[in-house]
Amino acid sequence: MIENYLLEELATFAECGTLTKTAEKLMMTQPTITRGLQKLENEFGVQLFDRQPNRITLTKAGQMAAEGAAQLLQDNQQLVERVQNFATSQRVITITSTAPGPLLLAQNLTLPHLKTASVEELTTADQVSDLLNNRQATIVLTQQELQTDEIESLFVGKEHLEVNLDQFTYQANQQQITFKELAGLSFVVLSDIGPWNQVIQEHIPDAKFLYQSEMTALQEITQYSNFPYFTTNITDVTGHEEANTEDRKKIPITDESATMEFFAAYRIEDRKFVQPILKSLSQEWPDPTN
Repeated sequence: MIENYLLEELATFAECGTLTKTAEKLMMTQPTITRGLQKLENEFGVQLFDRQPNRITLTKAGQMAAEGAAQLLQDNQQLVERVQNFATSQRVITITSTAPGPLLLAQNLTLPHLKTASVEELTTADQVSDLLNNRQATIVLTQQELQTDEIESLFVGKEHLEVNLDQFTYQANQQQITFKELAGLSFVVLSDIGPWNQVIQEHIPDAKFLYQSEMTALQEITQYSNFPYFTTNITDVTGHEEANTEDRKKIPITDESATMEFFAAYRIEDRKFVQPILKSLSQEWPDPTN
């Protein structure tokens, strides 16, 4: 079997026309090229070159061999690309996040170029690098903008907190509200809301939070009570409203801490693979000002 590097030398010689130019293009020495072409001629067992004192050219058989070599090299490259593309199409991507909203948006993405889009449970901010480096996640949606030798991140959008108030409360007449204006209220809240938990606890004075581990329990409580609850611009568009909204007024919270920026962190070597996913995520991410 003729080795690929010999076929490449022959095809390049046919293209360049001289040993000197062939050696330059392949970044090899001229004696190395000469030895390779001689070995190739021995492999074929026929004369491929017409050698003159100051010139070497292809014979008719050599021209035929060079054309075949170029075609074989092209076929080999196409085979490699087909296999690589197939492997990519079968690859499973894992997305995880430090907050639930971005996960909901990722779950709603239509990704036909992937065999499976696997969205895992929440992770804490300090776990992001370990998850990526250990290949437990392909993409991590996080408030951190990471840039290392192995990891980079891309801004994908902002999540903005809203409060849903009973329409008969006096605060419900407002078009916007601050955390301070929610002081002393009791809220029904899902237990696992990631970094938003710390935000509401730190910024709403004297508030009480009735945590529920199940969405169904939260919905039932809000249906038969007037407890306020929280949503975001992301849960608004993903169909994951926390509770019934018929008797509620949704009001955006204006404090700076009520808005979080999110970045998609991934391994640099996966950049080409994750770019279509990140583009789709950015396009679907709702504008918090709307």
